[in-house]
Amino acid sequence: MTHSDSGGTRLDPWLGSYASRAHNMRASEIRALFAVASRPEVVSLAGGMPYIGGLPLEEIGEMMRRLIVEHGETALQYGSGQGDENLREHITHVMALEGIRAHPDDVVVTTGSQQALDLVTTVFIDPGDVIVAEAPSYVGALGVFRAHEADVVHVPMDENGLIPVALASTLAGLKAEGRRVKFLYTVPNYHNPGGVTLSLERRPQILEICRRFGVLVLEDNPYGLLGFDREPLPAMRSMDAEGVIYLGSFSKTFAPGFRVGWAAAPHAVRDKLVLASESAILCPSNASQMAIASYLEHSDWQGQIKKFREQYRERRDAMIHALEEFIPEASWNVPDGGFYVWVKLPDGLDAKAMLPRAVTARVAYVPGTAFYFDGSGSNYMRLSYCYPTPERIREGVQRLAGVVEAEMETVRIFGPGAAGATKTVQFPSPDLA
Repeated sequence: MTHSDSGGTRLDPWLGSYASRAHNMRASEIRALFAVASRPEVVSLAGGMPYIGGLPLEEIGEMMRRLIVEHGETALQYGSGQGDENLREHITHVMALEGIRAHPDDVVVTTGSQQALDLVTTVFIDPGDVIVAEAPSYVGALGVFRAHEADVVHVPMDENGLIPVALASTLAGLKAEGRRVKFLYTVPNYHNPGGVTLSLERRPQILEICRRFGVLVLEDNPYGLLGFDREPLPAMRSMDAEGVIYLGSFSKTFAPGFRVGWAAAPHAVRDKLVLASESAILCPSNASQMAIASYLEHSDWQGQIKKFREQYRERRDAMIHALEEFIPEASWNVPDGGFYVWVKLPDGLDAKAMLPRAVTARVAYVPGTAFYFDGSGSNYMRLSYCYPTPERIREGVQRLAGVVEAEMETVRIFGPGAAGATKTVQFPSPDLA
């Protein structure tokens, strides 16, 4: 019997052997752009890459040298499956800035918060279970949920974040249908990709609704310390320690190359997460954890975050001013923190269909379809302002404007749909511009 006899193909002789969940795995639309977007002639407004050039790299290099010379036998060895206790202690101090009172035992260190997302989904999701998430939602989370064969049901947002009435209506409808909702996935601060922040007034409302329906909250918060004009809002975890799993990361406030994130969870859930993590990776990197701990101990990390906030504010302003000047036909929100602007294109334009022409014009973005489980949102795009300089941002938006104008001309000549079919989605409304 040949491999093809058992369901394979010449391209992949093992096609018939894969688990069903493997067929749900899809390439990230952002990762697929990296090869093109990393070319120097392309202005990338696509990836959410932090501005690493803003770090004190010489100081960090010396810190790493000392770490290996003085503590190399520990740093280069296996460690605890839950994570280094010293780092977990530091993480509790970081979370305290958002009102979270936690013990180091509440914390599980992970390989970035992306692994924490995967662990929580592994622990809670059976095929066919429902996860409720904002519309739009983080593409990396949707990939994890799809791989675990979950069904994602979106709830709309507005300029104040997730809409409580819509959440309650959605959960009631799912309950009436007899469907199992395991958790609400939310990015409350400086949303990826939406750029909006869940208001202080709505946070307890969302928690009360989830308690009423017996739904866990998964609070993904990599951007919470990166507000431009205000102190951090209280985390949802600070309001309900038993009903919320909090995910944090040093990728946005320090450096993603260390791949260190964490989950703060109720004790019983924490134990499951540790077991799942040990099954997947044995233990997180000791070297990375000790490097982060050393940075938190010996550097002015809060001062560095303040510098990041100033740099990202400058880039945000450059993005908004360029959009106002070059693409006034579009609409967008004005984020007050984080990395992203969520842009609604003029009627009749399809961001996904337009992307190859944008890359030809040497500018990249992420089409809105990446951020919806059902592939809707084709008339939206996410623009990232975190990495390019203000000058490059302006140049990129100007290039993008040329592509948009050409697409609009096609629609004017040939009618709606000529530049690609679009679907109507609920966020953002035109008055957010």
